[in-house]
Amino acid sequence: MKPEFDKLGVCLLGVSKDSLKAHEKFIGDQGITFTLLSDPDAAMMKNYGAFGEKVQYGKTTMGTIRSTVVVGPDGTVVKHWAKVAKADAHPAQVLEFLQKR
Repeated sequence: MKPEFDKLGVCLLGVSKDSLKAHEKFIGDQGITFTLLSDPDAAMMKNYGAFGEKVQYGKTTMGTIRSTVVVGPDGTVVKHWAKVAKADAHPAQVLEFLQKR
């Protein structure tokens, strides 16, 4: 699906608290074709609402909240999906949104 984003001139970035070494392994294992950023103290993730309190298996914990943010060329947030439930289907939703812009 990345070629479709590329045609639109979209830069895809992923962010997690994982180390760069962990990202290298994940990229190799999963065949990731976009840049993963390491945010070990979750500063950026907190600013985007992608790290905080969540309920997992009935227990409240602090952790990564899977979300997507579309940032426009001028640096402003154009669209924010605060919680992504179905990661496999979500890229198609984002692509559809971008194609309609």
